[in-house]
Amino acid sequence: MTGTVYSLRSLALSSLVIVACVSLACGADESATKDSAGGGNGSYEVHDMKRPQPVVVTPGDAPGQPPSDAVVLFGGNEQDLAKWEMVRTEKELKANAAVRSAQWKVEDGQLVVVPKTGYMGTKDAFRDVQLHAEFWHPPDIKGESQGRGNSGIFLMGLYEVQVLDNYKAQTYADGMVGSMYGQYSPLVNAARPPGQWQTYDVIFRAPRYEGEKVVKPARMTVLLNGVVVQDAVDLLGPTRHKVLAEYPKKHPERAPLTIQDHGQPVRFRNIWVRELTENPPVSARSAADAKKPAEPKKPQ
Repeated sequence: MTGTVYSLRSLALSSLVIVACVSLACGADESATKDSAGGGNGSYEVHDMKRPQPVVVTPGDAPGQPPSDAVVLFGGNEQDLAKWEMVRTEKELKANAAVRSAQWKVEDGQLVVVPKTGYMGTKDAFRDVQLHAEFWHPPDIKGESQGRGNSGIFLMGLYEVQVLDNYKAQTYADGMVGSMYGQYSPLVNAARPPGQWQTYDVIFRAPRYEGEKVVKPARMTVLLNGVVVQDAVDLLGPTRHKVLAEYPKKHPERAPLTIQDHGQPVRFRNIWVRELTENPPVSARSAADAKKPAEPKKPQ
């Protein structure tokens, strides 16, 4: 996908529309706008009853289960494969080859990586999300370092949260489970033994651009098995191997979530995302009837 770049003309027209809308609103009832808690611009007093109420979301029936507003990407059904497709390689892109349908398999309600078939990505594209995913390594896993159940989940197909067996098994710290691959090692090693299901819960915010300039980097918070391993880290750019990450001049506005085929039969289940909106505005001023705190008494 290609990021949307707005021309100066489009920006100018958008600005005129915004100014016109604000002017009309003010002209309709200027005094009411001034008196309203929001002031017409999302500015609210502390404990302001005019602040909009949040949308109601019904939590899942159990921890880790998708809430009512989640997009379920894999829930254990064969039909869920229809939500995925194979990610084209550079060779396939150059040859303008058709996109292949999902090549991984479903066994016992689990999504199984079929080695050497390639990365698999969602047909839908996402931006800011809350992600939940569960993964599993076989109890008789063999191999060392990056060769122990290697896979990865890529937000927007660009930013990798590493999947690997690191229970009593070491590799380079910025490439172990819980790491932002090549950028941040995890705060702690919260890996479970192979043979047990493990969970990722991720909060991801995409980078913000103005033209070709990054004005706010991508940010990610990660919990592995309920333990914080990445705490609101600012990412250096899309994931790279052995190369320091940096942001490109152009970035997709939205992009699929992808899972890596690293030649090893890792299993996944219960994969869902919630699309996140921008945070509500912070309180801008004290309530009109707020009492000033008493002045501290001076020592005698």
